[in-house]
Amino acid sequence: MSNDFKDPKFRKWLDQLQQESWQLELIISGFAIYGLIMAYEPLRISIKVAENEHRIYEVIISIIGLVACSILLFNLVLHVVLRGLWIGALGLRYVSGDIDFESLRYSEKFTRYLKNKIVSFDRYIAILENYCSVLFAVSFLLIFYVIAVVLSFVVVVGTAVLLIDNDSWGGAVRAFGIVFLLFILLGIALTLIDFLGQGILKKNKISAKIYFPFYWIFSKLTLSFLYRPLVYNFLDNRFGRRLSLVLIPAYALVLLIVSVDYRESNYLQKDQWSSSFYADSRNYEDLLTEEDRFVRIASIPSKAIKDPFLQVFVIHTESIEDRIYTFYPDLKPSEDKRGLQLSKTLSDDGQYYGQNRKLTEKFLRGFNDLYTIHIDSLERDSEFVISMNKKNNLGFETFVDISDLDPGKHLLKIGRKALEGKDTVTIQEISIPFWSFR
Repeated sequence: MSNDFKDPKFRKWLDQLQQESWQLELIISGFAIYGLIMAYEPLRISIKVAENEHRIYEVIISIIGLVACSILLFNLVLHVVLRGLWIGALGLRYVSGDIDFESLRYSEKFTRYLKNKIVSFDRYIAILENYCSVLFAVSFLLIFYVIAVVLSFVVVVGTAVLLIDNDSWGGAVRAFGIVFLLFILLGIALTLIDFLGQGILKKNKISAKIYFPFYWIFSKLTLSFLYRPLVYNFLDNRFGRRLSLVLIPAYALVLLIVSVDYRESNYLQKDQWSSSFYADSRNYEDLLTEEDRFVRIASIPSKAIKDPFLQVFVIHTESIEDRIYTFYPDLKPSEDKRGLQLSKTLSDDGQYYGQNRKLTEKFLRGFNDLYTIHIDSLERDSEFVISMNKKNNLGFETFVDISDLDPGKHLLKIGRKALEGKDTVTIQEISIPFWSFR
């Protein structure tokens, strides 16, 4: 078969495929729905993991992936339902033919009204076919839109991190980075306006001249040249434009329905910070049984402690390091290596354990100096070490002697030093209730 699009045989072949495309649509939709359902939970969990470990880049990327997965899943399920209705209508047409309004024996008013609204059963089948075909094309077009959003985000963050917020560059490079970032942000705004307005900036001569340089550059950055024919073939169809206007409110309605929750009490809430009157399950290791539940600030083994000691684990965060740098400025490295890394080599490990071990020990001493543990109103001796918990979170761990505690309820309080002006004060990070029964 020749691939020359001007060849009549090629066009005839495309027309034949077009007539049979509904079978391929159903097969692809079925596999895609199954794959999206399998990917939905891992994406949701990855957001929780990234939030827990304060990796903002992974949080944003995972949220974009989850949103794309949700939209695509909604579209494809709707497509399968409509295509099933279309197949049912075809089967009914084979048995019953077109609608015979006269045989229904309705009054003249209803007969005239139904004839104007329905016209014929074949027209109804044709409308269903249009909805199914356009909806299927839009569903997979959304994948490219998501890729475009991700690439735009990468360009913005990459420019900010590599050019603007990089002390190794000179002032000229950083100035160029600022100008380039402003250009990209303006281009994103114009592209969004043009997208929502269905090409509104391309219609006016003046706005078209201003927008064209941004359009040309963003067509390369977002890889839109790969799917541009699909976009404009979609937009030149009145039915496709109308469908796109219907889908946006539909997405908003689904989002609103999903976000609705039922509140059981005026005073009691499920998600609160641990205190003297509330025990958050995220502060007890034995209750973190779900894959998407992680420690909030600190944790102890259980609500009921039967041992003469209490194991305390504090999650490490970048903010903890920043607080230690405030009190120990000499620990702040000249080059901050926190954030995304390409890889971790064996040579890096050797260098770490060789040259930086003393600094790590000093960093740990700084943490022990800043953080204190009280049980009820009495301060307890503690010596934290670097460790990891069952959820593979990096943090600080210590064991506190509680052999002198009376049976019953007690309150673990973790505090830290902080600066208020020139004064050093103690701030309570978290309070975790527990019961001692030995």
